[in-house]
Amino acid sequence: MITALPARSERGVGTVLMVGVMAVIVALSVAGVCIAGYLVAAQRARTAADLAALSGATAYAAGQDPCSAARRNARANGASVVLCNHVGDAVDFVVTVRAQVRVGVRVPGLPTRSTAVAYAGSTSV
Repeated sequence: MITALPARSERGVGTVLMVGVMAVIVALSVAGVCIAGYLVAAQRARTAADLAALSGATAYAAGQDPCSAARRNARANGASVVLCNHVGDAVDFVVTVRAQVRVGVRVPGLPTRSTAVAYAGSTSV
């Protein structure tokens, strides 16, 4: 006499599948937020460095200290100046500014700051 095996129930398979799909969606969303946070910080650092270098060059052309003007401008844009340097004379000069911005998203093992360098000065044609 052969006995038939009881039919296996598929109850709950959809729930397990949806939990898996939701886990993938959450993981991709978290990764997207982290990437977006670093991209925003990098753009803010570039913008702050550019504006700080331009304000430093404008101040130097007016006979003022370029680095103090660059620091004020960077601070107003939520950044800090790591390096400020100017070379040249009153006619032909370049102001170099390295600005740093904190990254809004904290990810272990990744940097907490984004840095950018900008140059501004006179042009002699």
